Amino acid sequence: MVNLAVSKPVLLGALMLITPVLVGCSGGGGGGSSSAPSPSAVTPPPPPPASSTPSFTPGVFEAASGFESRCQTRRTGVDIEGNTFPDRAGSTLLENFWLRSWTHETYLWPEEVEDRDPADFSNRLDYFAILRTTATTPSGEDRDDFHFSEPTEDFLERRNSAATASYGVSFVSFSSSAPRDFRVRFTEPNSPASEVVNGVANFTRGARILEVDGIDLINATSQSAVDTLNAGLFPATPGETHTFRVQDVGSNTDRLITLTSENIATSPVNRMSTIDTPTGKVGYILFNTFSPFSSEEQIAAAMADLRAEGVNDLILDLRYNGGGLLAVAGQLSYMIAGDAATNGRTFELLRFQEAAGNRNPVTGQINSPIPFYDTGLGFSLPNGEPLESLDLPRVFILSTERTCSASEAVINGLDGIDIEVVLIGDTTCGKPFGFFPTDNCGETYYTIQFQGTNDRGFGDFTDGFAPQDE
Repeated sequence: MVNLAVSKPVLLGALMLITPVLVGCSGGGGGGSSSAPSPSAVTPPPPPPASSTPSFTPGVFEAASGFESRCQTRRTGVDIEGNTFPDRAGSTLLENFWLRSWTHETYLWPEEVEDRDPADFSNRLDYFAILRTTATTPSGEDRDDFHFSEPTEDFLERRNSAATASYGVSFVSFSSSAPRDFRVRFTEPNSPASEVVNGVANFTRGARILEVDGIDLINATSQSAVDTLNAGLFPATPGETHTFRVQDVGSNTDRLITLTSENIATSPVNRMSTIDTPTGKVGYILFNTFSPFSSEEQIAAAMADLRAEGVNDLILDLRYNGGGLLAVAGQLSYMIAGDAATNGRTFELLRFQEAAGNRNPVTGQINSPIPFYDTGLGFSLPNGEPLESLDLPRVFILSTERTCSASEAVINGLDGIDIEVVLIGDTTCGKPFGFFPTDNCGETYYTIQFQGTNDRGFGDFTDGFAPQDE
C-alpha cells in the first residue's frame, strides 16, 4: 500500500517541550495505503533461503525475500489487525542484509547509496540511516529528507486511526526554550478542547498557554518544571485532569481552564463552512489528513454538502496536512474539478527506479497511471459509489511548510489539467516522492521508492510550491 506522509511527535530534549513535527510524507497515507487498484501481480517462484551467515560482496545482492522476517527479536501472536506475525528466528545481521537488498531492489536511486557491509553495524537503525542518497536539491537541501522508520505498532495504530489520550488540541511552539511561546493551532470537533464553557471554547485558535498545572510555561527552566509542563500538555492516558492558564488573541486578560483527557481520534475534515460574498457562496474546508481510515468518507461528505449549498469558489485549507493516500488525493481533485476537466487525464504517474521498467518494484504490478477517481474506492466509502463534484475552474489552497506529499499531489495534479490553483500562505514542504511502508521484525521502514508526475509529466518540486505574490 502506498504511503505519502507521516507525522509523529519528537522529543526535543531536556528543558524543551515536545512538539509535533512532520517527519516524512509522500503520495500515500500515514499508514499503509494503496494508491490505486492495479492488475494482478506476476508472482515469481520463491528464491532459495539465504544463508544464516551471509557474506558481504560489494555490488552483489541476494534477494531481499530470502532475509525477510528473520529477526533478532521475534514477535509472537497477532497484531492489532489480527494478522499473525511472520517472524522467524534470525539475527541483526540478517535484518541488516534484508535492509541492504530491499533498498537495492526498491529505492528510487539505488546507484547513489554507498554499499556498506551490514556486519559493520550492530544496530539495524544505524545501518538503515546510511542507506540513502546524499544528493541535494537546487537550493542545497537534502533531496532525501524523508528517510525514517518507526515501531510497527505505532504505524498500525495510526493506520487504523486508533484513539489516543488527548484533549483534542494541536499546539504550535514558536519558541521551545524560555521565554517560550506556545499557542493553540486548532482543536478537534466535539473534544474537551473545543467544548464551549460560559460562551467561550476551552481552547481558541491562537490562544497562548501561560501556565500548566501552576507552572509558568513561558519562563520555567528546571527539569522538574519542564516534566510537569510536558505531562500536562501531552497526557499519557485518558482520564488525566490538568489546568491551564491561557490568554486569547486580542485579550488583555487570561482564563483558567480545567481539562480531562479522553481517547480521541483525529478527524480528517476538521471544519467546513460557507461564506456569503457579493459574487456568490465560497466553501471552506480544513482538511488535515488523507489517512486511510475515514478521510475518503469525510471529504466526500463535505464536498457533497458544499455542492448542495451551491458554492462557486472553494478555499481548501491544507496548512497542516502532511499527506496520506494518493487515491484520496485523486478523489478530492476530481471532486474539485469535475468530470469534463478530468475525464481521461492522469492525476499522477509514479516513476520508480530505472531497473524496474514498467513495473512497481515493491508490488510487482504494472505501473499504470493513477486517475482522477470519480467513485468510492472502499477505504471508508463503498467501492464504486459515485462522487459529487463542484466543477470549479480554480481553487484557493492555504499552505505551510507542513503541506506535504499527497497535499502537494493535489496542487500538482490540478495544475496538470489547467485548473487554476491559487496558493496562499507559505512554501510547501517539497515532497514529490512516496514510499510503501514496509514492516520487518517489528520496525516499519520508509525509504523513497517513487516520484510522482502530473498529466504534463511535471513532478520536480523538491523545494516546494511557493505561493503567488500579489
